[in-house]
Amino acid sequence: MIDYPNKLNKIFDKLNSLNATPIIIGGYVRDKLLQIPTSKDIDIEVYHISSLEKLEKILSQFAKVNSVGKSFGVCKLQLDDLELDFSLPRSDSKTASGHKGFKVQYNGNLDFKTAASRRDFTINSIGFDTIAKKLIDPFGGQNDLKNKILRATDIDKFSQDPLRVLRAVQFYARFDLSIDKKLLTVCKKMVAENVLSELSKERIFQEIKKLLLKSTHPSKGFILLKELGTFDHFHELQDIDESQWEHTLRVLDEMAKLRTNNEKTDTLLMLCILCHSFENTTHYTKTKSFIQKLTNENELLKQVINLVENYNAITALEGKNIEDAALYKIAQKSNIEKLLLISEAEYLAEEKNEEFTLGKMIKKRAKELHILTQKAPPLLQGKDLIQLNLEPSKRFSHILDDAYTAQIEGRFSSHEDALEWLKSYLLL
Repeated sequence: MIDYPNKLNKIFDKLNSLNATPIIIGGYVRDKLLQIPTSKDIDIEVYHISSLEKLEKILSQFAKVNSVGKSFGVCKLQLDDLELDFSLPRSDSKTASGHKGFKVQYNGNLDFKTAASRRDFTINSIGFDTIAKKLIDPFGGQNDLKNKILRATDIDKFSQDPLRVLRAVQFYARFDLSIDKKLLTVCKKMVAENVLSELSKERIFQEIKKLLLKSTHPSKGFILLKELGTFDHFHELQDIDESQWEHTLRVLDEMAKLRTNNEKTDTLLMLCILCHSFENTTHYTKTKSFIQKLTNENELLKQVINLVENYNAITALEGKNIEDAALYKIAQKSNIEKLLLISEAEYLAEEKNEEFTLGKMIKKRAKELHILTQKAPPLLQGKDLIQLNLEPSKRFSHILDDAYTAQIEGRFSSHEDALEWLKSYLLL
């Protein structure tokens, strides 16, 4: 028995009254069986219904159907906090290369086994009949969950979709599974045939993010990526020294324990750890090359490069008296809070038993100085120079730069003192 939100029953009862059978399929069922938190996204296949248009008409009685999904054969429904994807059972046939190179045929009269055979893994091919209140598992997915093994639902169909190699990696790591020998062999063969080149960088990044953000031990996925030969695609990772790579994997796993639950921040920190593994002399070049294989997000690239460049700023303070000026300088260049998280992951990866007291001290003082997540706001601004009867000129920026340097070096800490400093500075 799989429990689901009761509010869905009004939809299911309506479909049943019209002799249609709604079956919950995929990740929601899998996660319920694993007894882990389920998402608010639920996929539902509706059997014994003639068309998507008819399904849409029925569903529109309960909420507005998002027409965006219709071109993909899906009726998307927002029901309070639930994101529901209703679709008809379908069969796929390969017509071209790539993840989207399939001809899709929808058929409300397909049997569940035939429809489920197109799915990637047995653990994702389990359905729950909401009318009969029973699980439907024609490919032994429950057994594979119990035995913690990742198997393809249909090995021949699996090899037709290049994205499934990366999905295999992230599921393998996320759910701490072993991998079926046939599946491993097929994945290696697919990678050797350079199928990753058929995928858009956005699709690749989606799967890499799931590996980084949803795995307790992301290292497990990266070890498999290397075994499969995907580092020929990500040659930047291929060149990392073995001992450095092993250390990086430990840091990734420690960072997984320190996740902030902010997807953008956690993605940034994980990517920074990976990119810091590149040799110092080629950090910028390899970081840029690696990130651009994943995304066109220039802001993300800038942030990764910034953190990589300032990666060791916190640990460089170890064993020293932590002076405000040093913290001001770090905050001027980067985000102290993010650097502290990376430093803590590094510290834990070295298997030290002591608490990361340096991080606590820096965080406390940075908060007091209001520079934990931003640089100190300048105490002197252009308007202060104008009030001293200075004419705006190119010299302004030079004066303000010197003033800010003096500020973070602790030569003044209030606006009043800053003005006194400025008067003395202008007399020089």
